[in-house]
Amino acid sequence: MTGLAVAALAGALSLFSFEPFGWWPVQFLSLAYLFYQVGMGSSTRRAVFLGWAFGFGWSVAGMHWLYIALNRFGGLPAVLSAIAIALLGLYMGLFGAFAAGVSSWLRKRWSLPVPAFLLLVFPACWGVSEWMRGWVFTGFPWAASGYAHVTAPLSGFAPILGVYGIGVLVAVCSACLVMLTQRRRLPAMGLFAALLLAGWGLKHVAWTAPAGKPLSVRLVQGNIRQDEKFSAEHLGMILARYRDMMTAAPADLIAAPETAIPVFPNQLPPGYLQTFRDYAARTGSAFLFGIPLADSMTVYANSVAGIGPQGQSYRYDKNHLVPFGEFIPTGFRWFTDLMQIPLGDFTRGPDVQAPFAVKDQRVLPNVCYEDVFGEEVAKNLRSQAQPATVLLNVSNLAWYGESTAIPQHLQISRMRSLETGRPMLRATNDGATAVIDGRGNVAALLPFYTQGTLAATVQGMAGSTPYIRFGNLLFLALGALLLAGAWLAGRQRQATG
Repeated sequence: MTGLAVAALAGALSLFSFEPFGWWPVQFLSLAYLFYQVGMGSSTRRAVFLGWAFGFGWSVAGMHWLYIALNRFGGLPAVLSAIAIALLGLYMGLFGAFAAGVSSWLRKRWSLPVPAFLLLVFPACWGVSEWMRGWVFTGFPWAASGYAHVTAPLSGFAPILGVYGIGVLVAVCSACLVMLTQRRRLPAMGLFAALLLAGWGLKHVAWTAPAGKPLSVRLVQGNIRQDEKFSAEHLGMILARYRDMMTAAPADLIAAPETAIPVFPNQLPPGYLQTFRDYAARTGSAFLFGIPLADSMTVYANSVAGIGPQGQSYRYDKNHLVPFGEFIPTGFRWFTDLMQIPLGDFTRGPDVQAPFAVKDQRVLPNVCYEDVFGEEVAKNLRSQAQPATVLLNVSNLAWYGESTAIPQHLQISRMRSLETGRPMLRATNDGATAVIDGRGNVAALLPFYTQGTLAATVQGMAGSTPYIRFGNLLFLALGALLLAGAWLAGRQRQATG
């Protein structure tokens, strides 16, 4: 049990590699511990339990802020909230168990030497486990290892391999550290340095190019308390605040957060939306703002509505919904009934939706944690005859209080910019409202947990990165190559043994 507890602690320490800490080298050390323990052991069963404990610690530490949503705002008792987070950690630990168990099994089956196991098989299995975590049961890829590296040298690989490919390379680097204990110091450090230098060099490659004229933008952060957001008592204040902030000054694009307007259009005061139409026509501004939109009494979506200066209307419906928060998985209505979450059974929008034209730019929204799914953003871009030149995330992370959720989400958005070579605008309720350029740099940022408006200029970008063209296929091809190399190393060892 002591070994499992230490493995869980090693996984939990990975929290410090992500924002707001940003100590990305910690992740190399954390993974190196797991690789060493599994690599130096001989039991597949032990590897499975070590991987499970490591994944449990990684997930609970990285996503502990979900407790706030369940307990403080969802109304779930503290004990049940803690149990729910523990159960989530146990489930997420299965992916760590998969990586450690399968790699250990392949090691025995293929009679692999230690270098082939550490440098080839385990990194491939680690990457595949993170990729699986992104789609099994709708996926929850938060805190995938690659996100810790948006400012690190390995970020140069993002436009090619995406976040999961960076995760594989992180695992290879961690394996190099383990190889230092195996008297193979020079080759291990050479490979480690080569990967970091290659990533640093790729950071200077321009995969996309400026397109059209820059847009002036105003991103509104209302800072509405979560316990007030869906309260009838505070609705008038919320509507007035966003109306006044959004019409305070013109801009090419004015964007407001997810459910900035928290009620359906037919529940709004007469003329409320007309105020925005009149302002757009008078000033030449365009609006994008979060609002629930209904097609019937039982079919409604978590949407982004758009209003253009020539009377254009636009609608984007959130496609990737949050289990329990936005849709009810089969057999779990009893759980959601315990929580006080309004509008908890949304309808999914289409997989591919058109961007919103703003002057000579095309803006593609995504809602809240949709931007955790890079493959879906890339698919939307490559599926359009005229792809978006600017990305926009609208979010409300007030559910998670003053936790690490906001800086982690900003880090995720930066990865989407790196993968696609496009700027990402973020309009949020209480943070992180920001402008991210096409190279993943934060160009402008509002302080968290404050009411304010971020005015900036953003340059749209056109062109396709390899990740846009192929999505996760290149990452999967890398994993297949590593496994093929390991198999050949095992065959060679058997032939000469």
